[in-house]
Amino acid sequence: MCDEDTVRDADEYLKEKAKLSRREFNTLATGAAIIATLPRVANAMAVVGKDVEVTTPDGVADCFFVHPAQGKHPGVLIWPDIMGLRPAFQIMATRLAESGYSVLVVNPFYRSTRAPIATKGASFSDPELRAKIMPYYQALSPQTNVTDAKAFVSYLDKQGEVDTLKKIGTTGYCMGGPMVMRTAGTLPDRIGAGATFHGGGLVTGADNSPHLLIPNMRAQLLIAIAENDDKKEPDAKTVLKKSFHEAGVTAEIEVYEGTLHGWCPPDSRVYNEAQAERAWSRLLALFATALKNPVS
Repeated sequence: MCDEDTVRDADEYLKEKAKLSRREFNTLATGAAIIATLPRVANAMAVVGKDVEVTTPDGVADCFFVHPAQGKHPGVLIWPDIMGLRPAFQIMATRLAESGYSVLVVNPFYRSTRAPIATKGASFSDPELRAKIMPYYQALSPQTNVTDAKAFVSYLDKQGEVDTLKKIGTTGYCMGGPMVMRTAGTLPDRIGAGATFHGGGLVTGADNSPHLLIPNMRAQLLIAIAENDDKKEPDAKTVLKKSFHEAGVTAEIEVYEGTLHGWCPPDSRVYNEAQAERAWSRLLALFATALKNPVS
């Protein structure tokens, strides 16, 4: 989960990158050029994307839905990081759609505000922005996660571009990690694959810790851990491995060397292209295995 330690780690990382020119530094900070040059999908499908509104028991969520231009395809639900729904996640969703998935990326803060919640190039390191975002985050709870998961999966299942004979996948970044776990644990009959990237709070001491839902899951999981997150909570991966093993749930759990919390979104200050692409390849491999076959 993003916090003051996350900001400090990012600041130290960028100081060590002082050899970058000012132009390169600004590119790193905004992520705009990186987003524009993400590797193209091999044999990419033509896709169609649009802003949509999803009705939930608590209101109307503004979301982005993108899918191949033709046919029905497995659905995917994306939970963004604490910076919320924004162009970087729309691009990531589009890239996934080009690989053959119908993808919904959501605004998790819809109860409080519409997306985007920050201007282009804004950073979580900005104290004023953090003060704005944290109340949105604190308004969420395990129950709101479950309420939203049910509503968003239901929305996907009602779309003509979603193949309801195939299971749904879900991915989450930062605070979206626990949302993936709760989605998979609450809707085991529909969720066939889940992936968390630098997910925060997957293992806690509370009686509603996300990892306690593992016995309910029937999905295959990918847990990609940032190196600095692992150093802060080195036991979390061990608890996860033990929990998945005891529940008989297939899971790939790995600490990605040289990464900081937030390394996957291409607009992140600590974006690590090589490791982000490796994590992306593992996601595609997971989905190809877990979502392509008919629901049994």
